Amino acid sequence: METIDVLVGRIGKPHGIRGDVTIDVRTDEPDRRFAPGSVFAVEPPKGSASTLRSLTVASAKWHQSVLLVRFEEVPDRTAAEAARGILLHATIAADESPEDPDEYYDHQLIGLAAYDVSGAALGEVTGLVHGGAQDLLTVRTPDGRDTLVPFVKELVPEVDVAGGRVVIADRPGLVTPLPEDD
Repeated sequence: METIDVLVGRIGKPHGIRGDVTIDVRTDEPDRRFAPGSVFAVEPPKGSASTLRSLTVASAKWHQSVLLVRFEEVPDRTAAEAARGILLHATIAADESPEDPDEYYDHQLIGLAAYDVSGAALGEVTGLVHGGAQDLLTVRTPDGRDTLVPFVKELVPEVDVAGGRVVIADRPGLVTPLPEDD
């Protein structure tokens, strides 16, 4: 079975003295990904002296809308401080989908053909930008321009992963250029 790695979080600051850390969550399924026993491949930040190669979730809980996680390999606050900034990657089956039918993994969207609501080709989804307010699809147009489309239902009313396409409710200046002023 083919697998892929997906970024699910970044270790933040320590919380308490027992090795708990805050997690900057990068997944729509934190309760599923950070279940006890979950193992992550780690990517230390540049310049880090960390020798950790993987981390195993010992416990996870929510505290005032912040995810706190204790890892088996992080025994105390000193180790938690040293782990700060580490990116956490989960290995999932390549054909796995999120539980919510309106959510998608990045790799499912990249490479989809983009069309407007009338069926005209707009380009191809080449990436995603994860923002605080909303995610943005990066669409490369046939003329080589990269455009950003807010990934919201009003602007992206249809995502057909199996069919290899997304429908974008395009507006002048969103994907297609604004008409030239005469």
